[in-house]
Amino acid sequence: MKILVALKQVLDTETKIKIAPDGKSVDLADVKWITSPYDEYALEEALRIKETSGGEVTAISVGDDKTKTMLQSAFALGVNNAVLLKSNNVNDPIAVAHALATFAKDKNFDLILLGNRSFGGDNACVGPALAELLNAAQANVITKLEIIDGAFRAEREGDSGTEIIEGKLPVVVTAQRGLNEPRYASLKGIIAAKKKVIEEIEVAYMEPLTTISALNLPPARPSGINIEGNAATQVATLLELLRNETNLI
Repeated sequence: MKILVALKQVLDTETKIKIAPDGKSVDLADVKWITSPYDEYALEEALRIKETSGGEVTAISVGDDKTKTMLQSAFALGVNNAVLLKSNNVNDPIAVAHALATFAKDKNFDLILLGNRSFGGDNACVGPALAELLNAAQANVITKLEIIDGAFRAEREGDSGTEIIEGKLPVVVTAQRGLNEPRYASLKGIIAAKKKVIEEIEVAYMEPLTTISALNLPPARPSGINIEGNAATQVATLLELLRNETNLI
């Protein structure tokens, strides 16, 4: 089985966000980069399928040279190949989907996995767009996946319960939290990854179909109220505030 896993490098979820002077981007000075957490579930699922059913896993990402660190980490976890599609146009999800589709076309991947959305952008449309461009089946926001005899069975949590999606390969699948528990790289894997070579491919420029016009930080939260006095006084004051200030009671 041939499996392709698309990964995106994003800001660490603990990063304190600062808006750049242009007002349209994030200040990237002194930030830490990580693999988008939902993509980690996709990668782990690919590795598990490889271990149980055989085949090979290729990790791919659209980005610049700093993205190589993430792909080296994917090597350490156990992927067979890693590909960097070199482009600075990483904030337009449609351009990313086109770059991935151009690479994957005619390579006969049975399964393409990626996170259901990336942290930061949260567009949640690269997976569905990729499936449409490849004319492949798709199953999105899944929490369980089975591949049996050239077909797939996926589950996701819907508003009315568990939804089951079935179909034939090839399929594009987007992963949700709960699909699995991502592993850590072993020391042996980290050492071996240093000898692996990342394939680099220049991506043809595509005019962005989506652009960011402005970024704004959320408004600061109002300061809390410190209620003084003994317990009885605090309770009485709290009830009065809830009744008169918030109209909750």
